[in-house]
Amino acid sequence: MSAGSSAGNTAGRSGAGLLRAIALFAVAQLVVLGLVGAALGWFFRVPGDRSAIITAAWVALGVQLLTFAIVKLAGRDQVIAAWGLGVLVRFAVVALWAFLIVPALGLAATPALIALVSFFFVSTVVEPLFLNI
Repeated sequence: MSAGSSAGNTAGRSGAGLLRAIALFAVAQLVVLGLVGAALGWFFRVPGDRSAIITAAWVALGVQLLTFAIVKLAGRDQVIAAWGLGVLVRFAVVALWAFLIVPALGLAATPALIALVSFFFVSTVVEPLFLNI
């Protein structure tokens, strides 16, 4: 067996581990977003609120998966820097969401903003549980 094929196998396992971690994180995020979304549904009952919450959930899922992948790819040496980058991405998404996307989609602003920020907060609290996978 050559050294090159051994390195290839190590990289393959690393890639498979990354995909496994992201998949497990995605499943956890779907559960968390569903629970938080259901809780928000109790408070926001006006027509249009549900679609704002659901749209915010999909946006949060995409952003959370992207930022989680960034942190996982950065490795242990750069985890704080990568997490900081993830925070900046979330802040930028909230700003774009508030000023451009919500009005463009005609979503109810209050539930859309509260939902996105709530999804980001709870998802970010859960994220460290998956960093060692």
